[in-house]
Amino acid sequence: MSVDQTQETASGDEKATTENITTAAATASYPVAPGYQLNVRSGPGTGYPVVRVLTEGAWVSIRCQTPGTWVSGPYGTSNIWDNIGNGQYVSDAYVRTGSDGYVAPRCA
Repeated sequence: MSVDQTQETASGDEKATTENITTAAATASYPVAPGYQLNVRSGPGTGYPVVRVLTEGAWVSIRCQTPGTWVSGPYGTSNIWDNIGNGQYVSDAYVRTGSDGYVAPRCA
């Protein structure tokens, strides 16, 4: 079990755990790996606190991407972290982008 895989739900905020993340209409959406609930962290690494958990079947819109800690997941091992909102990052190893590299601009 990866450090960003979880079997728990977020602390009582049903809406935050079930909504799909969206940003600008031009931003592409990508699915989280099937069968996984995914920790959303406050920064690009496993050492940052979990701010919420995405449920199985969630899709994310990637605002930008940045390097961080290495994570192994269903889509390989990667140090790329996807920014999906203000102070919200998920490991790209759990997001099906169709690429092993960057698919969005680097975060500033």
